Amino acid sequence: MADLPQQPMVTARRHMCVAGHYLATEAGFAMLEAGGNAVDAGVAAGIALGVVHSDQVQFSGVAPMLIYLAEQGEVVSIAGLGYWPKAASLELFRDRHGGAIPVGVLRTVVPAAPDAWITALARFGTMSFAEVAAPAIRYAREGFTVHPVMAKFIARYRDRYRMWPGNAAIWLKDGEPLETGELLVQADLAATLQYMADEEGAASGDRRDGLRAARDAFYAGDIAKRIVAYHEENGGLLSAADLAGYRTPVEAPVSIGFEGVRVYSCRPWCQGPTLLQMLRILEGCGLAGLGHNSADYVHTLAEAIKLVFSDRETFYGDPDVIEVPIDRLLSADYAAARRRDIDPDRAWPGMPPPGDIAGYGGVSFIPPVDRSASVAAADTSYACAVDRAGNVCSATPSDVSFEGPAIPGLGFCPSSRGSQSFALAGHASAVAAGKRPRLTPNPALALAPGRLTMPFGAPGGDAQPQGMLQVLLNHLVFGMDIQPAIEAPRFATLSHPNSFEPHEAKPGRLVVEEGIAPEVGAELAARGHDVEWHGARSDAVAGVCAISANLETGLICGGADPRRSGRAMGW
Repeated sequence: MADLPQQPMVTARRHMCVAGHYLATEAGFAMLEAGGNAVDAGVAAGIALGVVHSDQVQFSGVAPMLIYLAEQGEVVSIAGLGYWPKAASLELFRDRHGGAIPVGVLRTVVPAAPDAWITALARFGTMSFAEVAAPAIRYAREGFTVHPVMAKFIARYRDRYRMWPGNAAIWLKDGEPLETGELLVQADLAATLQYMADEEGAASGDRRDGLRAARDAFYAGDIAKRIVAYHEENGGLLSAADLAGYRTPVEAPVSIGFEGVRVYSCRPWCQGPTLLQMLRILEGCGLAGLGHNSADYVHTLAEAIKLVFSDRETFYGDPDVIEVPIDRLLSADYAAARRRDIDPDRAWPGMPPPGDIAGYGGVSFIPPVDRSASVAAADTSYACAVDRAGNVCSATPSDVSFEGPAIPGLGFCPSSRGSQSFALAGHASAVAAGKRPRLTPNPALALAPGRLTMPFGAPGGDAQPQGMLQVLLNHLVFGMDIQPAIEAPRFATLSHPNSFEPHEAKPGRLVVEEGIAPEVGAELAARGHDVEWHGARSDAVAGVCAISANLETGLICGGADPRRSGRAMGW
């Protein structure tokens, strides 16, 4: 670990916002300064990420959230994930596309983020859509300079952007990727957001009536009509009924106790509960005694992650459509049984078998083996906020701009999250009309009444819960402040089927960052891990952001990962 942090830990006494880009952080912080609450701030930051991180976050994508209501002492989850259109079917992809879910319009599921943002504002916020969207509209209309993370991903996927003229017009310049420092203007997206704000302003009635009008502009008005027309003209599946019928669930999250803290996740329509399963297994492993980032420590965590991802592959899916034995998966006795599958001297050569839960589970996908070098998963950003009253918003908005076409005149790509389903009959996350894919974005929240409030999350696909786990353990078990906890060297296993189409796996692969001792890497290799060394602060091990509020002292600390482009701001 470096002696000094790459960026300073930001501290505050009143309120804090952290997001995956500094302009999104500024947008959320402005809401707090204007008297808004944590939900207003989280929504403003999240919508802004759909502009300043539009390579990996689309306004029309997904936006799962966890919200803590301090006065009620209650945590709620807003799903923010759309379902497959009614015209979708497993047979379509199996028979016409050879079991693949091809890049393009057929990956589209119902856009959920706009409804999620507006639902959060209506039920738990204090501000209007126009107020929270104002920074994003400005960033889109006037432009901002492309940051290095965005430039890298646009360059990596340049051929994808070239597939659709609308995407190329926004994210390329003269057919070539935008470079760091060039101005990115998204005039059509600015107009779309402004139209929703104008519809809100024209509505009669109270704040909620205005928010409803902004929502209807997207799901039933002119925006919806353009989306549907494009799909009808280009072989897509979305219909007017799909859009008009969508409402994001607002539900109770799942949680477990760990180290005197309650850790919350969204339900198993996303991979969030894997973090809780990992903690359950590891709570019986004596982590502090193993030593931080020792060979025993890294091996134990990596093997626990493999076990849990095997369960994810077998059991996780949309709980509105399939039965997921989540209570059993999160139970202490189940974790104890899984813990016994960890061999302290030998790594599983690939993904281990799942746990035995009679009557539950689907068939496992047999992934294509990929021996190439590991790269960062191209999805997602993160935003969180804590306000003066102790309310919290933890949000992981996502969806890239290079897996499906941008709708002409609207400036966004409807959610391509269908890439996280499987065209495999009997799989827990098999494609089906009205069913949600198994989502990687998974905001988290750790609470200890009177002691700690900690929202945290990350981009990084399957590396998300792995990075989040290590940061949480660094903070709670090893006592690191939140910024050093984020910057400490990390690792990630890739033995499982990738959540993204084509669901490849790298059996035995363990990405290890420079900063973990070379002799630790050698010992891990001796135990059977396929060790792949990365430089310091690799973006292949997720990019965690977090807030840690000490409720005993009143000090709020923000941490942002230099592996990506996150920043914290507080007062």
